[in-house]
Amino acid sequence: MKAWMRCVARRVRRDAGMTTSEYAVGTIAACGFAAVLYKVVTSGAVSTALQSLVERALDVQL
Repeated sequence: MKAWMRCVARRVRRDAGMTTSEYAVGTIAACGFAAVLYKVVTSGAVSTALQSLVERALDVQL
């Protein structure tokens, strides 16, 4: 059991510098996804559909 714990401890120490690069890649991926989503939402067809949806929601008569 002690040998296994030492092996795990060595592996954990080896990955000490990995978290910063993982956060950087995740942040870049999130920014890329946000840019694509922004382009899709601001396109003509989607913008028209969203505007129509909001107008119908505000025009509801109770």
